[in-house]
Amino acid sequence: MMAGKKPKSVFFCTECGGESPVWAGRCPHCGSWNTMVEEVIERAAASAATGYLSRVEAVSIVDVDIEKGERISTYIGEFDRVLGGGAFKGSVILIGGQPGIGKSTLMIQAAMNMAANGLKVLYATGEESPGQVADRARRVGDPSRGLMLLPATDLATVERKIEADNYQVLIVDSIQTLHTSMLSSAAGSVSQVRQCASSLVNLAKPRGLTVFVIGHVTKEGFIAGPKVLEHLVDAVVSFEGDSFHQFRLLRAVKNRFGSTSELGVFEMKEKGLIEVADASGYFLQRDGGLGSGSAVAAIMEGTRPFLVEIQALTSTTRYGFPQRRATGFDSGRLAMLLAVLERRCGIELGNQDVYVNVAGGFNIVDPGADMAVCLAVASSHLEKPLKRDTALSGEVGLGGEIRPVAGMDRRLAESGNLGFTNLACASEKTEDTGANFRYSTLSAAISGLLSEKGEEWLS
Repeated sequence: MMAGKKPKSVFFCTECGGESPVWAGRCPHCGSWNTMVEEVIERAAASAATGYLSRVEAVSIVDVDIEKGERISTYIGEFDRVLGGGAFKGSVILIGGQPGIGKSTLMIQAAMNMAANGLKVLYATGEESPGQVADRARRVGDPSRGLMLLPATDLATVERKIEADNYQVLIVDSIQTLHTSMLSSAAGSVSQVRQCASSLVNLAKPRGLTVFVIGHVTKEGFIAGPKVLEHLVDAVVSFEGDSFHQFRLLRAVKNRFGSTSELGVFEMKEKGLIEVADASGYFLQRDGGLGSGSAVAAIMEGTRPFLVEIQALTSTTRYGFPQRRATGFDSGRLAMLLAVLERRCGIELGNQDVYVNVAGGFNIVDPGADMAVCLAVASSHLEKPLKRDTALSGEVGLGGEIRPVAGMDRRLAESGNLGFTNLACASEKTEDTGANFRYSTLSAAISGLLSEKGEEWLS
């Protein structure tokens, strides 16, 4: 190929994989609309052109040496926890989140920490000017001279800078602003995002360069760009929350070098993101105790226990079909739990609107919160408060049974640390964790933990 000649490209459909030499609004193969994206045609190697294939021998798995990679700390405890103990050297990490959630703030803090500890860090910014990035850096801390800023949106510029200087960490803010001249499409398009991400992966692996890539999400909550972008990188970290809550939740959606069940909690302050060590205390409102319709769930996020408040409200349906709404809890699972309450516990909710909310903006995925959700709904419907200073942890089955969940010792310890003297859980446990109340069925838990008069539990 002649020097300076633009490589050829074709357009293919992301739905069926069909190819076309020109772009079309509708795929000529499957008929899908707006699915044609541009892709560069890679030149085949000379050996492939002659039909020669290099020989690769199979080896026994027991003869393969275990790779022991080195991890780079971001010196942010919550961030390192989510990454599995730090960023794996030579890995590519995608940080996804809504615009304005604090991704750039998190990464500038991590970049400053790494540079202050002797690492050569390059911060490639395409969304903000160097002055804006420097102003944020000075607002959140004391910048180090080892942190270099590169205002560039051209991928070739970033590659030349990496090749010229021996950087150890590269931060790209953001992948939607980066583009390559190999493609004619605009920056931020599906083909540009995928091609730039693939080039960054190829740049990082042979050099042992650790790359952090910031990416925005769409209105549906997906990272902007093709799904294959998430398959290219080694880890995908989601930064959750909104501008109306001071808390930000960091969780790994994918991690080749660590767990995907860990959770990091931050609080947004004027001087940046502050790590929240005692996260459970922030998600609980203890003033005056809990009234009817409230229950405290002891849940696990990875290896970390949390206590969160579950709020429920039931009211007589006035218009049409009864409403079932949940914030921070899966709506499908809520419908299942309501059916169990009706069929197994005799609590009629067919003419009731049911609303469930997880206080503090927390999003629960642990099935151990089932028992707390059911008790909160029953408490609201029967107008009977839950026993004071009692946390709940247990999965509810379709038969109305309460099933044990993992990590009961840590759930119990976290409950005790926050002043909860009682923990209600399943009675079928293989080990004694010291829980006060044990129930085999949901109906027994409702009878034992809800009172006829709230004053009985306030003494």
